[in-house]
Amino acid sequence: MKNYRIGQIVPSSNITMETEIPALLRARESAYPERFTFHSSRMRMKHVTAEELAAMDADSDRCALELSDAKVDVIGYACLVAIMSIGFGYHRESQNRLHAVTQNNQGAAPIVTSAGALVEGVQALGAKRVALVAPYMKPLTEVVVEYIRNEGIDVVEWRALEISNNLKVAAHDPKKLPGIVSNMNKIDAVDAIVLSACVQMPSLPAVSVVEAQIGKPVITAAIATTWAMLKSLGLSTRVPGGGSLLSGAF
Repeated sequence: MKNYRIGQIVPSSNITMETEIPALLRARESAYPERFTFHSSRMRMKHVTAEELAAMDADSDRCALELSDAKVDVIGYACLVAIMSIGFGYHRESQNRLHAVTQNNQGAAPIVTSAGALVEGVQALGAKRVALVAPYMKPLTEVVVEYIRNEGIDVVEWRALEISNNLKVAAHDPKKLPGIVSNMNKIDAVDAIVLSACVQMPSLPAVSVVEAQIGKPVITAAIATTWAMLKSLGLSTRVPGGGSLLSGAF
């Protein structure tokens, strides 16, 4: 049995990634011998606005440095929109820069961004067309949609829930998500659903419900980040209850 240290860089107001990613990896422990501990460093952010996101991202180097002090085995940058709002392809630049920070501190760790993981997870599923649900205000949701389109994925339909306060995003009831999806008009035209394009909006309880409802793969930022972390660690990506991406087939 091997123990792995999971590092997360999270917005100061984020309370979901430190519940959903541990929940997924605890579920994995029921099927595999590996064990995980969880360690976080925080960047200040209370409202999901472009200004706060840019200021927050500037603090990510400090967080990577702190986590590398703990010699974590992988670091997840758990804010999708902060990455996507800076510019097309920025997740690659962020990953490379933060990895260099850990290397220079003699604590080299692979970096996973939730933004990059979502894109790569959709591509791994073979999905060319997706529908997307996000909690952000419409202008920020459009930024996310265009970022994903720039990676070669067609966002056929999307819903912005227009919640700017980050704690209110965390309080959004995941039981509402199946209804939101059922009211979309172009579900038949998509290959997969991005049920939560946000690491703060809870979605795990709804994933299996929506997959059964529409008969198509459902992916979330938390699921994609977990998948990418497991891949970076060279571990099986099968997680009970983690939806199609975490079935072990990808």
